[in-house]
Amino acid sequence: MQKMVFRIRGMCCAQEIGLLKDRVGPLVGGELNLHFDLLAGKMTVLAVEGSVTESDVVKAVSSAGMEATPWEDACLAATCPVGETVWQRRGLLVLCALSGLAMMAGIGVQAFHAGSLLEALAEGSQDEVGLHAAAAALYAGAILLGGWRIAPRAFAAAKSLRPDMNLLMALAVLGAVGIGEWLEAASVTFLFALALLLESWSIGRARNAIKALIDISPATARYVCPTDGDIEEAPVEKVPVGATVLVRPGEKLPLDGVVTRGFTSVDQSSITGESLPVARGVGDEVYAGTINLEGTIEFRSTRPASDTTLARIIQMVEAAQSRRAPMEQFVEKFARIYTPIMLGVACLIAVAPPLILGGGWVSWFYQALVVLVIACPCSLVISTPVSIVAGLTTAARNGVLIKGGVYLEAPARLRAVAFDKTGTLTRGHPVVQQIIPLNDHTEEELLVRAAALETHSTHPVAGAILRLAEARSLSYVPAEHLSILPGQGAQGVIDSRTYWIGSHRLLEEWGHETPEAHRIAEELENAGNSVIMMWTDDHVCGIMSLTDEIRPEAPAVVQSLREMGIERVIMITGDNERTGEAVAAATGVDRYQAELLPQDKVEVVTRLNEKYGRVAMVGDGVNDAPALAASSLGIAMGAIGADAAIETADVALMSDDLSRLPWLIAHSRRTLGVIKQNIFFSLAVKLLFLGMAAGGIATLWSAIAADMGASLLVIFNGLRLLSSGPDRAG
Repeated sequence: MQKMVFRIRGMCCAQEIGLLKDRVGPLVGGELNLHFDLLAGKMTVLAVEGSVTESDVVKAVSSAGMEATPWEDACLAATCPVGETVWQRRGLLVLCALSGLAMMAGIGVQAFHAGSLLEALAEGSQDEVGLHAAAAALYAGAILLGGWRIAPRAFAAAKSLRPDMNLLMALAVLGAVGIGEWLEAASVTFLFALALLLESWSIGRARNAIKALIDISPATARYVCPTDGDIEEAPVEKVPVGATVLVRPGEKLPLDGVVTRGFTSVDQSSITGESLPVARGVGDEVYAGTINLEGTIEFRSTRPASDTTLARIIQMVEAAQSRRAPMEQFVEKFARIYTPIMLGVACLIAVAPPLILGGGWVSWFYQALVVLVIACPCSLVISTPVSIVAGLTTAARNGVLIKGGVYLEAPARLRAVAFDKTGTLTRGHPVVQQIIPLNDHTEEELLVRAAALETHSTHPVAGAILRLAEARSLSYVPAEHLSILPGQGAQGVIDSRTYWIGSHRLLEEWGHETPEAHRIAEELENAGNSVIMMWTDDHVCGIMSLTDEIRPEAPAVVQSLREMGIERVIMITGDNERTGEAVAAATGVDRYQAELLPQDKVEVVTRLNEKYGRVAMVGDGVNDAPALAASSLGIAMGAIGADAAIETADVALMSDDLSRLPWLIAHSRRTLGVIKQNIFFSLAVKLLFLGMAAGGIATLWSAIAADMGASLLVIFNGLRLLSSGPDRAG
C-alpha cells in the first residue's frame, strides 16, 4: 500500500472532513483509506501503489474548496508552518478585515445619503430612501471579500449534495441580496468570516498545547565523540545510542539514558507531573525533556531521539486525537442528520406561513434565511474535538498519558476499581520493618552481620537489608567462605564463627528453632510480614520482619475514590492470604482476593465488568496485562520508561504517584461536563432563534452574531481544560 500524508488548509470542521471523504474517497478505494487529524490539519491517504498520485489528491481537495500540500517528514503536527507564505498564514485575517472595512464604509455612505446613521441602519430604510450605488458596491465588496473562501466550499457541498455550514451561509447571503437586504447580507458574510478566523485561532491554540510538549526537549546535545574523545555538540538525531552525553546544571536533558558519572536532582515534572525533584546518581535512569537542577552529570544514551519516552508520549498524544470519544462520534452523526433537517425547516418557514396564514412572502423568506444562518452546526461540532485535545494534552502535561478520546471519557463513568497489590498499592520491593535481637545480641549487630552475609546476593530481601545498613551508615566486611543457598538464604564465616541467614522454614528444617523464636515468627507472619531468621550453631541470634511497603498515599486514594462515588474498590493479588489481608486492612479497600494466578485475575475483572459495567484495572502494565485487557479501562502504574506498560494500558500514570488516579477521574468528569455544557448551550441558542424565526421577530445579523458568539463561547469553554492542573481537576 502507498501512504501519502497531506496538510489540509481550511479544514476546520468535521463537516469539511465529510466533504473531503466524498471527493478524495473514490480516488483511493473508499473513505476507509482516509484518516484525518482535524486539529493538526492532517490527512493520511492509503492507496494501492501507483493507483493515485499526489497531484490527483491535491486536485480533489481543491475541488472541495480546500488546499492540500504534501506533509513534510520532519514536520510534526503542532509545528507545521513549513513552506507557508505570508498570504497562507494571514490571508483569512486580511480578507476578514477588508470585508469589515468595506461594510463600515458602505454604512457610512448610506448614512450620508439617508441623513443619519440610524436611518441607514433602520429596517426598511433602503425601501424609503433608496440604496446608494456606492453603498451597494461597498456592500458587494464586503460580501465578496468575506465569502472568498466560503463560496468554493459551498459550491462543493451543493455539488456533492452534502449541505454544510458553508452552503447554509451562502444561501442565506444570496437570499438576502435577492430581497434587497444588502447590509444584512454583508454583515452575515463579515461575521461568519470573523467566526472562521477566531475558530482558526482557537484551533491554533490547541495545536500549540501539543507544540509545548514538543518544545520540552532541546534540539542539540553535547556528547563525547566515540572516535577521538572530543566533546561535540550536534542535533539530538545525530547522537548515537551509547554515546556519553554531558549536561550542566540548569540544562534540559536531550535524550534518555543512564547516569554514568555525577550526582544531581532532576525536575521530571514535564514527564511525570511530579512536583518535587528526584535524586539521580550513577546507575539511575534519566529522561529527555527533564531538567538537571544541581550537579554536572554524564549519562550513556540508551535510545535514539525518535524513541525517547518524551517522543513516545508526543506520538501517542497526537495519535490519541484520531481515537474519537463516544460523545464526539455522536455529535458528528447528529450534525449529518441535523443540517438537512434544518434546511427543510427553513424551506417550510419560507412557504407554509404565506400559504396557510396569507402572510407576506418576502418577510417569511427573510425568516427562512435566519433559520439557515442559525442552523450552522459549527459551534456544535468544533467544540468537542477542541475539548478532547485540550483534555488529552493537559493530562499528558500532568503525567497521565491517555491513548484517545474514548479513554478520556471512560474514567468519568467508572463504577468499580480493581487494584493489583505489588507495585500498585505497595511499592513493589520489600523493606525491613522490625529487627528483633535474641540471646543478648543487639539490633545493630544483627544488621551488620546480615549485611555481611547478603553482600553478594541479588535477592530482593538482601537488597532491603543492604539498603537499611547503608541508610544507617553502618560499615561491614563481607563474610568469609560465603555461600548462597538458592531460594533459602546464605551462610558465611564472621569473626571465625559460622552464621546462617534464611527463612523461618529453613530454621525449622535444620532443627535450630526455639519456642520463643517460633512464637515471634508466627506473630509476625500472621500480621502479613515475611520473616528472616539469623542463627549460629548453638542459638538463634535474632529475627527480621520484612514487608512490601504500602504506598503512603494509598489509603487516601482509596478513600477519595469512595467519596467520588466509586461503588466498589477491591484488591487482587497473587500473594498469600495473610499478606493480602494485611494490605487490604491498611489501605481500606472494600474486599480483596489473594493467591490468584494471572488467569484468575482475568476472571475476577470479568465478573466485576458483568456486575458493574464500567471497571478499571490498575496494575503494573506488564504482569497484569491480561487483567488490564479484560477491564473497561486498563491503567498502568509507574509507566515512565516502561515500553510494555505504555503499550498495554489504555491510560499510563507516568510516575509512581497513585494520587493521579482520583485526579484522572475528576479531570475526565470535568472534560465530559464541558462537552455536555457546550452541546446544551449550542442547541439552546439554535432553538431560541428557531422559535424567534417562527414568530417572525428574528434578524439575520442577530442570528449570525448569536451563532458566532455560541461558537466562541463553546471553544473558549473547551480551552479552559488546558489550565486543569492537579489542584483544579475537581
